[in-house]
Amino acid sequence: MKTNSLNEVSLGGQFTFPDTSLTVRRMGYGAMQLAGTGVWGPPKDPQGAVAVLREAVAAGVNHIDTADFYGPHITNQIIRKALHPYPAGLVIVTKLGAIRPPDGSWQPAGSPKDLTAGVHDNLRNLGLEALDIVNYRTMGSIHGPKEGSIAEQVKVLADLKRQGLIRHIGLSNVTATQVAEAQAITDIVCVQNNYNLANRADDALIDDLARQGIAYVPFFPLGGFTPLQSSTLSAVAQRLEVKPMQVALAWLLHRSPNILLIPGTSSVAHLRENLAAAQLTLSPQTLAELDGIAAASEAPKH
Repeated sequence: MKTNSLNEVSLGGQFTFPDTSLTVRRMGYGAMQLAGTGVWGPPKDPQGAVAVLREAVAAGVNHIDTADFYGPHITNQIIRKALHPYPAGLVIVTKLGAIRPPDGSWQPAGSPKDLTAGVHDNLRNLGLEALDIVNYRTMGSIHGPKEGSIAEQVKVLADLKRQGLIRHIGLSNVTATQVAEAQAITDIVCVQNNYNLANRADDALIDDLARQGIAYVPFFPLGGFTPLQSSTLSAVAQRLEVKPMQVALAWLLHRSPNILLIPGTSSVAHLRENLAAAQLTLSPQTLAELDGIAAASEAPKH
């Protein structure tokens, strides 16, 4: 593995969202962990959070994923403090569909009033006049989608797009059926779902989106609240003299050219490890070895 400085990291190559002028490097940054414990309240180290964002952008990251319900409001306010006025070419992707009441829970917020208010919250806290991309996130199950019409919510976003408050629309935590329903209403530029080396339920959806040139952005690329654990993953990482999580991120970049990564962290050191994963080349034999992790995780338990 090369030891280039961060400014020389390729960050996985580039991807242009369909029918847009927005081109990002495939290794991005997810801002959720910049808020306090439980994605609630301010972080223990506000200046450290600012430092992570500035380090990411200095390293070449130009795709930041956020939501105004992180904190709530905290994460977007930190992004603004760290990076505003924003550098040319930086794409900030946010999401709607949830609200955080005073008890810190996560509640659905999909009414026209909620969605419109959410757009204005994002605009105000980020210091923007229009949002590059807004994902409508269904609450579904805790970390997975649930069938059901999303036409009403997508129509609201399409109207906000016509008003010039949103430039492009994406979806999060959705099924293939919901993607098709949304596409009948407006153009969809990205889909953000739970996917990683051991959770590959979206394989067919990823391939279908790739054929359409639509981005697929896995959340929980490292397993989320239950980090990936695999003897195979550990063995591959030891052989390559890198960390297991770097292998897991590199595998995602190899999986399909439409996959964009947004691993999050509140640590500069961890950020550097994540970005370095984009330099890791995996041989066909190693990729086949890693594919076995998904097969093992899907095997029936006796």
